[in-house]
Amino acid sequence: MRKIGTAYFVKKPRVLEDLKAAHSDDNGHPYAIVKTIPLSDMEYENFYTDMVADRQFLEDFSHLCSTGDIWKCLFVHPAEKEDGILVVPDDCYVGWAAYISAAVKNQKTQAPPIWD
Repeated sequence: MRKIGTAYFVKKPRVLEDLKAAHSDDNGHPYAIVKTIPLSDMEYENFYTDMVADRQFLEDFSHLCSTGDIWKCLFVHPAEKEDGILVVPDDCYVGWAAYISAAVKNQKTQAPPIWD
């Protein structure tokens, strides 16, 4: 697995604004997307406004994710948009998460490999 862009992860965030707050440099980690999870706009809004709720889709794919040299993440996003949230689940909950804007996701140096 090759090293790719860096994302700034927040431990157990509650809402999207927690991910958009200022970050310390020690929370930056290289990441790889192991599964994309497109949601309807309503489902995505429900997800990012209450990230402490248990989610079946996180539990279903949590075994694919891990922290380490390269963080293996789920990419949860609205189906018709390219920005979204990188998630390293803790079973059915968000353990770690980082917001990725469409602009960052589309940069060649930041484009994550996707293993779906």
